[in-house]
Amino acid sequence: MIGFAYSPCPNDTYIFAAWTRGMLPGAPPVRVVLDDVEALNEAARAARFELTKVSYGAIPYLLGEYRILRAGGALGRGCGPLVVSKPRDDGSAPALADFKRHVRVAIPGAMTTAFLLLRLAFGRPIDVVPMRFDRIVDAVARGAVDAGLIIHESRFTYRASGLCEVADLGSWWEAETGHPIPLGAILVRRDVSDADANEINAAIQRSLQFARTDEPKIIDYVREHAFEMSDDVMHAHIGLYVNEYSADVGASGEAAVKDFFARIAAAGFVPAGTAPEFV
Repeated sequence: MIGFAYSPCPNDTYIFAAWTRGMLPGAPPVRVVLDDVEALNEAARAARFELTKVSYGAIPYLLGEYRILRAGGALGRGCGPLVVSKPRDDGSAPALADFKRHVRVAIPGAMTTAFLLLRLAFGRPIDVVPMRFDRIVDAVARGAVDAGLIIHESRFTYRASGLCEVADLGSWWEAETGHPIPLGAILVRRDVSDADANEINAAIQRSLQFARTDEPKIIDYVREHAFEMSDDVMHAHIGLYVNEYSADVGASGEAAVKDFFARIAAAGFVPAGTAPEFV
């Protein structure tokens, strides 16, 4: 049985529900673990699961034990991480350039793609405060940090806490590179054969197709694991993150990942010469 770890976020549970809930005849059996993406990044460093969701920012450190599957990942346009803060006294939003060196920023993890994008875009030292992604908005609203780096469903809800957008790092990335933004991927451990990896990839594609054609059968599973969000937010999350790249990363997705790896290597964030390897 394959150990498969992914996040409880709606895009993951939507894609994998049919497979992991036993709705796909003939699909490989799986043992599922759900956890926050930074916890999954850490678990992958120990090669704990045969199959796991991780941030693209973590993958340069994982290529000794894993390869990247073509299906099930999170790439896209208009879906990047946001930097948020309290508004100025006049109600206007500060700009990223307004923050001084060593600004205190809550981040969803040191190995997340979001944090590497912030380092690329900000270009100055940051005093980071790592915390689980769903606690960041509250930390900013309470004034515990100067700003927060938000991902997942927080991008749909932060305004309700009185916060404003400082920077859209996805828009920054797209303007800089012209590529979609590579956020997360499904990795398969290297002790899994090519034939088995291809069967897993096909199961993910079948599971996604099932969700798209018979959503009522899987939506309760998605709802069960969503972090206290309305159905409107849940469906907006799925609509944004489940897209053309979810079934196959494609040539444009591969180009985006290669460029991302090259840029973070050139900045000295990961070892030089790091390149993605897809199954």
